[in-house]
Amino acid sequence: MTFPERFSDAEHLEDVMSTPSADLMADLARAPGDIMVLGVGGKMGPTLARMAKRAARDRRVIGVARFSEAGLRARLEAQGIECIAADLLSREALAALPEAPNIVFMAGRKFGSRGSEWLTWAMNAHVPALVAERFRAARIVAFSTACVYPFVNVAGGGAREELAPTPPGEYANSCVARERMFEHFSHRFGTAGRLIRLSYAIDMRYGVLHDLAAKVLAGEPVDLTMGHANIIWQGDANEWALRSLAHCTAPTSALNVSGPVISIRAAAEGLARRLGVTPVFAGREAESAWLINCDRARALFGKPQVSLDTLLDWTADWTSRGMDSLGKPTHFEVRDGNY
Repeated sequence: MTFPERFSDAEHLEDVMSTPSADLMADLARAPGDIMVLGVGGKMGPTLARMAKRAARDRRVIGVARFSEAGLRARLEAQGIECIAADLLSREALAALPEAPNIVFMAGRKFGSRGSEWLTWAMNAHVPALVAERFRAARIVAFSTACVYPFVNVAGGGAREELAPTPPGEYANSCVARERMFEHFSHRFGTAGRLIRLSYAIDMRYGVLHDLAAKVLAGEPVDLTMGHANIIWQGDANEWALRSLAHCTAPTSALNVSGPVISIRAAAEGLARRLGVTPVFAGREAESAWLINCDRARALFGKPQVSLDTLLDWTADWTSRGMDSLGKPTHFEVRDGNY
């Protein structure tokens, strides 16, 4: 795919981000049937559902969410996606959903966890149990997070899927519980699936680079303590998740999904050069970070289509023009697990 030098607006961004590749179409041909996206209303869900529909136009793509965001349902329906409003905490609502042989689970809770941990655990552990039991006959690709891992040494190449999930903080531990629920029901019913341990998808309107660019432009110090991270273009992350429907295992298994490890200092300096400003730094890089090794995913899907240099170019251009922001910082700097 040939990518543009810049995005004219959010509509152009979402169009490019949801364009499917020939590899995706080929993999979806190996995972026949309708596709249901549970939790379609998040940052990544709308473009993932649109990408699925564009890759498999003859299939039903069903998006399920509460649809609290004004206009989202209408936009998705205009793109050919069937929308069902449902509370995934409700057994009755889940029972009323249609059958689908392919489930992409994107529901979950992170920010705002502190002070209402009970709801975080309900969304991240109870809902997966309900979904895994309800859709036991489907393939289930479930979004998880790299936060299930402990911190690893920055010189070690990142955590591999075999590393035991022993993370800090209630949020991350509730994400371990999410995985365990899908694993339990996969073992019980033979459900095929994948647990997508995603690290920091990038959209021009949010993400690690967006956060860095905003700080650099404002002259605010960039905290270097969490000095390294994995990032991946959201279009690549969504494509790999959808392609995982053709690479499910029974019982389900983890799959790290992201791009290569980047230096936060180097990324901030790259953005600053493009923006014509001088970055301000605070702190020193720790010897450990939340990093993952994505060799297994690259063996299945190849390398990400969008390079770091391109992401830096796009982010600097978008930010310099004062374009849209989702106003949802990643808080990648957090090291105690409290969100």
